[in-house]
Amino acid sequence: MKLQKPTPMPFSKYKSFQDRIALDMRDRTWPDNLIRKAPRWLSTDLRDGNQALIDPMTPERKRMMFDLLVKLGFKEIEVGFPAASQVDFDFVRDIIEQDAIPDDVRISVLTQAREDLIERTVESLVGAKKPTVHLYNATAPVFRKVVFGFEGEGFDETRDIATRGTQAVMKHAESLLGDADFGYQYSPEIFVDTEPEFALDIVGNVLDMWQPASGRETVVNLPATVERGTPNTYADQIEWFCKNMPYRDEVAVSLHPHNDRGTGVAAAEMGIMAGADRIEGCLFGNGERTGNLDLVTVALNLYTQGVDPELDFSDIDEVIHTVTECNQIGVHERHPYGGDLVFTSFSGSHQDAINKAFADREKKANEQGVPVDLMEWDMPYLPVDPKDLGRSYEAIIRVNSQSGKGGVTYLLKSEYGLDLPRRMQVEFSRAVQAHTEGGGEVSAEEIRRIFNYEYLPSDDPDSTWGRFQIVGLRTDSGTVDDSGSSERVEVDLIVDGQERSYEGRGKGPIDALVKVLIDNFDVDVRLQDYTEHAIGSGADTMAAAYVELAVEDRVVWGAGLHPNITKASLKAVVSAVNRAARDRDGDRER
Repeated sequence: MKLQKPTPMPFSKYKSFQDRIALDMRDRTWPDNLIRKAPRWLSTDLRDGNQALIDPMTPERKRMMFDLLVKLGFKEIEVGFPAASQVDFDFVRDIIEQDAIPDDVRISVLTQAREDLIERTVESLVGAKKPTVHLYNATAPVFRKVVFGFEGEGFDETRDIATRGTQAVMKHAESLLGDADFGYQYSPEIFVDTEPEFALDIVGNVLDMWQPASGRETVVNLPATVERGTPNTYADQIEWFCKNMPYRDEVAVSLHPHNDRGTGVAAAEMGIMAGADRIEGCLFGNGERTGNLDLVTVALNLYTQGVDPELDFSDIDEVIHTVTECNQIGVHERHPYGGDLVFTSFSGSHQDAINKAFADREKKANEQGVPVDLMEWDMPYLPVDPKDLGRSYEAIIRVNSQSGKGGVTYLLKSEYGLDLPRRMQVEFSRAVQAHTEGGGEVSAEEIRRIFNYEYLPSDDPDSTWGRFQIVGLRTDSGTVDDSGSSERVEVDLIVDGQERSYEGRGKGPIDALVKVLIDNFDVDVRLQDYTEHAIGSGADTMAAAYVELAVEDRVVWGAGLHPNITKASLKAVVSAVNRAARDRDGDRER
């Protein structure tokens, strides 16, 4: 069968956005600027984000979202579109009448530029201490010519809509809002698609009518209602506008990027570098199509650069829970900062680097005598300390078939306090790797179960295996015999199902037990390495011992756990010998 050649995608029907919006910006300055402080933030979760939901928020969910935004530290919140629905109107009335708005929080509401809608919108704000009306009208060519059907370019008609709308806002605010600290925001919709000179012209006419002044809240919003070009092009548009607009010192320039090209965050950051004062968006980027700007990501990007974002995401899981409940939309596992897997490494090389870096960080903190949480953060693969966001270190490393010794080691140490020697890490990771070859993730609990099966079988009556099992121990130190041995060990062993007592002498308990095995069972055993450490503290302290033995032609590790370090070390010897015997018997069967 002959395969049909796919039809080429008709890319020629699209035109370069940069060619359509041509600005001479050879004198641009924004690339050299750094963001040293947080911008003003405006949350549009309750308006723009709510409009984008399959199931718009109920009043209860809207209140839950509003309370969360206040708790996080937002001082400017767009709370609805009162003229568009009774639910939105009633919600605005409720938070005003219930005195739910803190004195330092400004609420805003959106309206189209029609007088009946404007009057209804202003009515919703009666009694608010710091209300703002946000008026918008479409200014881009495709709206002027196609949607509204204006003759010619439609400049005059579009300008008239904006100025008459502004006049209506002023009229109804004066008659209904009394001495409230009333503010005004104007948006030339799809600013990025509007001819720069016309956007400047229409904004200038609106501001001439409003008459901005110091202390009078005035915002000009420059929305990328549909993200068209690269973020640097948006920054050029913002810098050009800020340099040329009237009343610049009395007006806050606000950005409203969408994410159609997937670069909304970059556009916002570059727009701030280009001179904007405020950014608008939603928590985790909810909004029409691919969403609005993600305020969580922008704020925490600042945080990782040592800039106080002036928003509190120290319990990011609570934020996720509330946003998911309100929006009925989950947060993706890979979403920056908030996703379940964003601080997790499955890759073996990543895990090894993280494991070593944590150990080095702890070592340096101890050397400097400072709390480890206050050490400068410089970690591979982790741009932010998960603990700063309320996350634990438990999920940083998770093990699957792609993982190596670093991940296995980290989980054993962080979850159970088992600090395996390096060569033992390699040996044990092979056992875990064999377990994961069928696919899927292995939990810390499962890794501990594998460790117990591999090294501690005699501690579990249901999984006991091996030729030897220690059931009793007596030691005597002090007397040195002709060979220089100063330790006498009397050990009770179950050997092939039979319990017997044996005595041996050596330079220490391990050496004495090795001699018991050599003298009584014709086993060639040589001690290669020994490591021990404590687990826990106080009365609950447990000793962990690890020995590396050369047993005949095999080199194997054994482990022992016991409150008594001597018993733990001897258990480790028995563990290694049993493992060598098991491997030898397995080879014979094969």
